[in-house]
Amino acid sequence: MKVTPLNIPDVLLIEPHIFEDSRGFFFESFREDIFRKETLLDISFVQENHSKSSQGVLRGLHYQMPPHAQGKLVRVIQGEIFDVAVDLRKSSPTFGKYVAEILSADNKRQIYIPEGFGHGFLTLSSSAEILYKTTDFYHPEMERCIIWNDPNLDINWPKYLDILLSSKDLMGTIFTSSEIFS
Repeated sequence: MKVTPLNIPDVLLIEPHIFEDSRGFFFESFREDIFRKETLLDISFVQENHSKSSQGVLRGLHYQMPPHAQGKLVRVIQGEIFDVAVDLRKSSPTFGKYVAEILSADNKRQIYIPEGFGHGFLTLSSSAEILYKTTDFYHPEMERCIIWNDPNLDINWPKYLDILLSSKDLMGTIFTSSEIFS
């Protein structure tokens, strides 16, 4: 496993070691002892979610407030997404900044997003299936959403004619009036 800190060093790009031959491939998508050793993180994942989205579906920017903030380990098992993490920690030198990566079934990359970040993605392929582990359980009363196209964040989303959003994501708040982390 290769772990690379991104422009916001707390967000980590994880590339598994893949064994490939004429029959196909094999890799360990998650192994706790190696994850802890390579990332130096002492965390546990308690829930795994699986979502499927059509091309042009944008989900996010979602996060949960303490005491149920969630770290996430995200990977794509079918298709391709543009994955975004926004730093919502007011005390951070990268507060209000974002990082983005292309995650796909082909590149098998994963991204670890710690607590204190908003997360969203745009489906680039005809469909995509995403698996993500979380460090806390889903608590709908603690969930928050920042509008995906907030001009203060200036996220450089890939251009799509028809972005498809849920009613919840359409109601996302703007960054400057969002509940954030201290």
